[in-house]
Amino acid sequence: MAYWLFKSEPDVFGWDDLVSRGDKGEEWDGVRNYQARNMMRAMKVGELGLFYHSNIGKEAVGICEVIAEAHPDSTADDAKWECVDVRAVRKLPRPVTLDEVKAELRLKDMVLANNSRLSVQPVTPEEWAVIMELSGAE
Repeated sequence: MAYWLFKSEPDVFGWDDLVSRGDKGEEWDGVRNYQARNMMRAMKVGELGLFYHSNIGKEAVGICEVIAEAHPDSTADDAKWECVDVRAVRKLPRPVTLDEVKAELRLKDMVLANNSRLSVQPVTPEEWAVIMELSGAE
């Protein structure tokens, strides 16, 4: 199974917004970066992701699940932009901040620690396990 990280500004679309969508989830729309789009094209239904609040908080706050594979982004005028649908699975017992990620030697190669601007990122199984440990979700 692959793991991912989805970044969103909480004042635009936060964890509580995704939770409010229930099992129908939400389209992860508006991504206009080829690298992030290509990662969404690789996602499979059932894969999990960290929901990360960017700009405000800068912390992983929850776990979401891919519920629909890549399809045309309804907010795009150009068919080259695609997205997946995700739903909230559960809130992390404790948020994991960007500062914690950067300070944790086991996460030194994590994309978030080195390219925090990318809105959709891969997370290795080892990195996922460390984040789960830091959050108290293990």
